[in-house]
Amino acid sequence: MDESITEFDLDYVIGLIEDARTKAYRAVNTILIDLYWEIGKHISQQIVSGKWGAGVVENLASRIRQHDASIRGFSAQNLWRMKQFYDTYRDSKKLSTLLRELTWSANILIIAKAQTAEEREFYLRLAVKNKLSVRELERQIGSSYYERTVMGMQKLPMLLKEAHPTLPLVFRDTYVLDFLKLPETHSEKQLQHSIVSNLRQFLLETGHDMSFVGQEYRLQVGRSDYFVDLLFYHRELRCLVAFELKIDDFKPEYLGKMQFYLEALDRQTKKEHENPSVGIILCKTKDDEVVEVALSRSMSPALVAEYRTKLMDKSILQGKLREFFALAEGSEPED
Repeated sequence: MDESITEFDLDYVIGLIEDARTKAYRAVNTILIDLYWEIGKHISQQIVSGKWGAGVVENLASRIRQHDASIRGFSAQNLWRMKQFYDTYRDSKKLSTLLRELTWSANILIIAKAQTAEEREFYLRLAVKNKLSVRELERQIGSSYYERTVMGMQKLPMLLKEAHPTLPLVFRDTYVLDFLKLPETHSEKQLQHSIVSNLRQFLLETGHDMSFVGQEYRLQVGRSDYFVDLLFYHRELRCLVAFELKIDDFKPEYLGKMQFYLEALDRQTKKEHENPSVGIILCKTKDDEVVEVALSRSMSPALVAEYRTKLMDKSILQGKLREFFALAEGSEPED
């Protein structure tokens, strides 16, 4: 009898163990979220009915500790958070499944940092879809990921929206690359190499559905070689995504070069079942009016974005977002 263990056997058994661990963790997390929801619901209803005041919650926390000192996580502060959790989502039944897929820490972070129902739903879906850790989620909220995504949707060229209906939620108008630790003055090569060296964080900023294809990706057209700065593949969109990096202000001539790259990629690299390639010209700065005119007659699925090497002021982005909404509704923006 052959008593040796093959790699297949080992991988299979380890896979079963890890799958069971994941399911057990999810089950425990769901039970905890349900528990906190029910406690929050009870506290909220008692306060609304006038039966409880603030002091009762303090007393409840104390009585829980007296009942069993081993029970942790039910301080007065946490009990108030449970009430806030219930009050925030009690009228949002469609989000109930998402809430139970996130940890308590992630849920509380979203409640504390997001200011509107739309923003909360955005981060809930983002965290669940991309399996973000609390640290990663905090970074995305701190970098105004929601505001940048919504603003990018407003400025996306119509051609891109028609070619890729789900594109508006994928790309942003501004990318925050603070993790690159670049000096204020840097070259395009420094920017490119730093992105590749910090690829995991760059993919977090651009979206988990991106897969890295290559740096200085070679295209041969005629007797000449051309090189795409960075090439990715987006699984959800099923298309190649070419990045052209620029450390200065956007210039209209950059668009012609990108159009050339996209045509070459579609002829040489794109598979038959894949969608047309998308290009992102990533500049240090851009004039939106120049960009709008440059893209107005472009037949190529390209967009222009800018990058920041430091975290942006969230209040400024929120103000710009309010201006967008006000203009869309035909009203004056609020101060």
